[in-house]
Amino acid sequence: KSLPEECHLANDDNGKMTSSLDKVNDAMTLMPQEPFHKEQNVNNGMQTIDKDAFYVNQREIEAHQVNLQNLCRICGGSFKNDPCKRSHPVHGPVDDEMQALLRKKERKATSWPDLLNKVFKIDVREDMDTIHPTNFCHNCWSVIQRKFSNVPCEVYFPRKGTMEWHPHSTSCDVCGTSSHGIKRKKQDPSPQGGKRLRIIAERARKVMYARSQKQVNSKSIMKKITNCKKIHLSTKMLTVDYPVDFLKSISCQICEHILADPVETTCKHLFCRLCILKCLKIIGSYCPSCRYPCFPTDLVNPVRSFLSILNTLAVRCPVKDCHEEVTLGKYSHHLSSHKVKKE
Repeated sequence: KSLPEECHLANDDNGKMTSSLDKVNDAMTLMPQEPFHKEQNVNNGMQTIDKDAFYVNQREIEAHQVNLQNLCRICGGSFKNDPCKRSHPVHGPVDDEMQALLRKKERKATSWPDLLNKVFKIDVREDMDTIHPTNFCHNCWSVIQRKFSNVPCEVYFPRKGTMEWHPHSTSCDVCGTSSHGIKRKKQDPSPQGGKRLRIIAERARKVMYARSQKQVNSKSIMKKITNCKKIHLSTKMLTVDYPVDFLKSISCQICEHILADPVETTCKHLFCRLCILKCLKIIGSYCPSCRYPCFPTDLVNPVRSFLSILNTLAVRCPVKDCHEEVTLGKYSHHLSSHKVKKE
């Protein structure tokens, strides 16, 4: 073949190749467009589902927090069960009534977290609002009051232990039982019924009651003999709530008031001088506490260290509109100042 013919054939082959390459490129550009749009739509759908789920979870958590506000942090009981719907904040300073009781007990705790930690062994300082309630019920408040006071009261803690709180979940106990409080697990009754124990306790109670009645009758007779209510101070006038045994040691064995001009018998019992002299005159020459022989000449003053302790005790002035606290040693002088003012 001649040279012009060969050039012409080569140009034809190049043209065919370029046209086929263009077709392949067009096909390649057209092919991925459809799957790309599909992936984009799927991603958009997933984002909307995630947003909806996020909003649903957020709403559930908010509802969970609202339910927590109706439950007690300590026992898990509902505030709706209390007719007065009383509740107390977990954080912050204690109320005035509890503060007065703590001051009387000479306790230094002034905030609820400290008291809750002492009584229930719960540290509420690290609580989260999304998991833990922020208030506790009045029944738990009464348990704290009973802990720091000697007054017996019918208060019970509704659980063997305190509540354990967990984050919100699909099987959340808080959201299901918020109106009635979280229920305790049922305990199987013991097969060995306490019938025998009840009988023994009932008999012991009757015996103790009979003995106490005899003691009460003899004490009431002696109190009537002395009749010193107007001149002697009651132990309730003390500014500090001392232990019962200490109160007995500073009280007269007859009138049960704070010892006034105390005397000691040969059997080491303490009485007010006026009370023991009246009883010895009317009842007979024996100790009202132990029936040991006792005569007015046997009465002696207690040791000086005991008298110094007795005179340093602080009492509230019983005079109306006088809220002053004075020591027992200066009480008679303080009372005489009131008489001078009246005159």
